[in-house]
Amino acid sequence: MFGRIVLSFCLAGAFLLAGAKSEEALRSAIVKVYSVIKTPSYQTPWSSSIKQVSGSGAVISGGRILTNAHVVANRTFIEVQRYGDRKRYIAQVEAVSHQLDLALLRVRDPRFFEGIEPLKLGTLPQIEQRVSVYGFPMGGDTLSVTAGVVSRIEHQQYVHSGESFLAIQIDAAVNPGNSGGPAISDGKIVGVVMEGIQKAQNISYLVPTVMIRHFMKDLEDGRLDGVPAFAALTQPMENPTLKKHYGLGSHDGGVLVDKVLELGGLQGILKPGDVITAIDGHPIQEDATVAFRDGEYTNYEYYVQLHQMGEKAAMDVLRKGKKLSLEIPLNKKADDLLLVGTYQYDRMPRYFIFGGYVFAPLTRNLAVRVARSHISLIPYVEEFSTKKRKEVVLLLRVLPSAISRGDYSLVFWPVSKVDGKPVESFASFYREVYDGNATEVTLQNKMGMQVIIDRKEAEKRQKEILRRYNIEYDRSPDLRAKGGD
Repeated sequence: MFGRIVLSFCLAGAFLLAGAKSEEALRSAIVKVYSVIKTPSYQTPWSSSIKQVSGSGAVISGGRILTNAHVVANRTFIEVQRYGDRKRYIAQVEAVSHQLDLALLRVRDPRFFEGIEPLKLGTLPQIEQRVSVYGFPMGGDTLSVTAGVVSRIEHQQYVHSGESFLAIQIDAAVNPGNSGGPAISDGKIVGVVMEGIQKAQNISYLVPTVMIRHFMKDLEDGRLDGVPAFAALTQPMENPTLKKHYGLGSHDGGVLVDKVLELGGLQGILKPGDVITAIDGHPIQEDATVAFRDGEYTNYEYYVQLHQMGEKAAMDVLRKGKKLSLEIPLNKKADDLLLVGTYQYDRMPRYFIFGGYVFAPLTRNLAVRVARSHISLIPYVEEFSTKKRKEVVLLLRVLPSAISRGDYSLVFWPVSKVDGKPVESFASFYREVYDGNATEVTLQNKMGMQVIIDRKEAEKRQKEILRRYNIEYDRSPDLRAKGGD
C-alpha cells in the first residue's frame, strides 16, 4: 500500500514537471512585435506621420511568426523580441492579408529560433471551451496571460478590413498590445487576437484557425489571392408572403437573389428572382444562415469564404418553381466589386495636382474620416462598380492662388464629367486632364455645377504653387512611376 502511495506521488510529480515544461515551451514561442509605421494623410495625400506601435505574435512552423495585419500595416521597420530575451531582432513581412487581419513575419537571424518549439494550429473550439490569451498588452513589458471561455462563434465585421468573416468571441481580458497574440487551448492555437471592445466588459474577438488555414493555403502557390466574395445581393426569406410568392413552403429556407453585380462574373448564371436553397450541400435557413456545426449557425457566405479564389461553389437554386443545380465561379473579392474599395494599407494615397487643384479617388480611408461633415459621400460607399464607372474621383481641395480664386471652398467635390465625358476611373480622369488638347479643363458634378481650369495658366504656375505650399511632388508615386513631369 505504501509503495502504491509513493508511486502515485512520483507520477503526479512527473506530470507536474511535464506540464511546467510544456508551459515554458509554449511561452518561448510568444513574441512581442515592434513596428514603426508611416500613416498617410488622405486629406493631404502628399504628407504622412510616423509613429511606433507594438503587438504580439507566435512562432509557428517554417520559421514564421503569425500576427495581425494591423500590427504591421503601413510598416517601415519591424523588430521582434522573444519571451525571456531582451534582444530585438529585425523582421520582415513575408505575407499579409488585410482582409483577414493576418500576417506572417520572417526573421533572418537563425539565433532567434534557438530553443523555440513552434506552436501548432488547433481546430475550431467549442462554446464554453477554456482559452488562454498570450501577449504583451499595455501596462507592462513582460508576457501577460489571461484566461476566459469561448462565448460565441459567428460572423463579425473585422475592423481592419471592414469585411465580415467567421470570428470567435471570448470573455478574456484583451488590451492594446495583445493584438496578434495567440489564444491557446490544449496547447494549440485556436485563434489570433484581433480586437477587444473597450467599452464592453471582456468582449474580445479572435480570427479562428479555419480562416488562418485559408490564408496559409492561399499562400501555397507563392501568391496571395484573397478570400472570394459572392457577387450577388440577396435577402432572407423569412416573410411568409415572400416565400409563397417564390414557391417556397412555410418551413423552407433560402435567400432571394435581388441583384447580380455587373462585374462579378455571374451574369447569365444567376438571375434576379432566383432562390438559393443550399450551398455546397448545406441548406440555407430562412434567416440566411447555415449550420457550420450541429446547432451552430452563421452567415451563409461562410461556405463561399471557405473556397479559394478561382474555385466554384455548388448551389441549389429554385427558379420559377424549377429546381436547378448550378456551379458558381468565385473569381472576385470585395475590392473588385465595390465602387469605393475596402480600407487601403501599405501604400500611399493616389493623387495629382493640376494648377493647385488637388484630385484623388474616393477611398474608404477618407470616407470614414470625413463622413460626419460630408455625408454626401456616404452613398458612394454603398455602391458597386460598373463597366462605365469603376471609381469616384474627387476634387479633394483647392490650394489658393491667382488662378483658383472663387474655388477655395470646394472640398471633397465628386467629379462626374471632365470635358463632357463621364468619369470612369481615376486613371482615365488623370489621362484626360493631362493629355487633353482643349485650352480649358471643364469639370462638372452630378448637379451640373462647373469648375473650369485654364490649362496654360495651370501648367505655367504649377511649380510656383507647389513651392508655396511646400509640396515636393505634384502626383503620387504610382503616377510618377509611369513617367511624365
